[in-house]
Amino acid sequence: MFICGLINSVVRKLLIRIAIVVVILVAMAALWIFDGRKLSLFLDPFGTIAMVSTPVESISYEGDGKGGTLHVNDLDLSLNGPNPLGASPEVGTTKGYDYSRTVNPTRSAMERQLAALEGGSFASAFASGMAAVWGAVSLLRSGDHILATRDIYGGTHRLFTTVLSRYGIDVTFVDTSDVRQTWAAAQANTRLLWLETPSNPLLRLCDIAELARSRPSGVLLAVDNTFASPFLQQPLALGADLVVHSTTKYIGGHSDVVGGVVVSGEREIAEQIAYHQNCVGAVPGPWDAYLTLRGAKTLALRMRAHVQNAQRVAEFLAARGDVAEVYYPGLATHPQHELARRQMSGFGGIVSFRPKGGVERAHAIAQSTSIFTLAVSLGGVESLICSPARMTHGSLTPAQRAELDIGDELLRLSVGIEEGDDLVADLCAALDSTMDAKTASAELLAAS
Repeated sequence: MFICGLINSVVRKLLIRIAIVVVILVAMAALWIFDGRKLSLFLDPFGTIAMVSTPVESISYEGDGKGGTLHVNDLDLSLNGPNPLGASPEVGTTKGYDYSRTVNPTRSAMERQLAALEGGSFASAFASGMAAVWGAVSLLRSGDHILATRDIYGGTHRLFTTVLSRYGIDVTFVDTSDVRQTWAAAQANTRLLWLETPSNPLLRLCDIAELARSRPSGVLLAVDNTFASPFLQQPLALGADLVVHSTTKYIGGHSDVVGGVVVSGEREIAEQIAYHQNCVGAVPGPWDAYLTLRGAKTLALRMRAHVQNAQRVAEFLAARGDVAEVYYPGLATHPQHELARRQMSGFGGIVSFRPKGGVERAHAIAQSTSIFTLAVSLGGVESLICSPARMTHGSLTPAQRAELDIGDELLRLSVGIEEGDDLVADLCAALDSTMDAKTASAELLAAS
């Protein structure tokens, strides 16, 4: 009995050790591969230790080697001694990280990762998605002209129409789903085509490859890829020069960090944007960069769940008689469904729809859900519902919203990664509870 007990004890300890090794190897493999794309192990800021998780380097500047005190994370650190904290070895030289507005180790790690995920070579991170948009248009100068997707995010529309005009940069909004109409609007001074695909909030698509192939000489092509994420769409591979993200959304993925990024494959473009990034200083802090890095590690897993749930929600809404229209590229009825199949590896996590019953019912639905939270933003693990006319596109005038077909009855869903059955049940309850006799009759007819 003693021998048997001893053997069992040894075997148990051996199995535990094997299990620990397997868990470590699996974790490292998950970090190393992002659906076929490499996520590098990172070095510490001084290049001495390989680390699985990127450290947070929250130091605002390096010393000059002359001593003194540096206040970091509520600790007073002495700078006396030989080359502390990567201090400059001599006057006029640095080890590369001399001031965190210009460059920070944690931010650099994030920029390398996001560039790799988009298939680019360079990236500049910003403190918000709108700061990244501003970083991209910093390539322009007074007298230049922009062509832009008609139904873009309200904040981008506001920047293009009320701010850039003060700097002598004009914009023309066009239906970029029509290649011929897009380039027919080009002028001699057109320097940038700004695409949002899928667009916000009506989920219209642009044929990136065809627009890139047929563009006039001297025109840059930028794509806001926020709705699709790098996992579902790769604009640089399709011919774009720049890719912009609000990393607040799918890349961060947890609604706990705000940020943006501009990715490019061309050094000259990237250097100009990085110069602007440093001059203006709208950069993310190291903790923001760390949270974004953490979120990006699970992007593939989350996007699969978003797409699966969004498809189910869209099909549920499309089957109801009390819903007038559903906008989702994954539906065969979407006018650009085939383009979405060709250009994207999945149809995304955003669904917009117009319930029957007018504005009053739409607002009642938005306030009746229990899992879908009434809030702006999108791309987090949790499901959100909003009224674009009153929330995300509230900065547009009523006339502008009417021209874009963004009526008060339109609702937008950011479909999260909760259980699909629960999401459908939540919407079903909200729709059922807000039906009047007329819409109830329509629903019964559709069901029969």
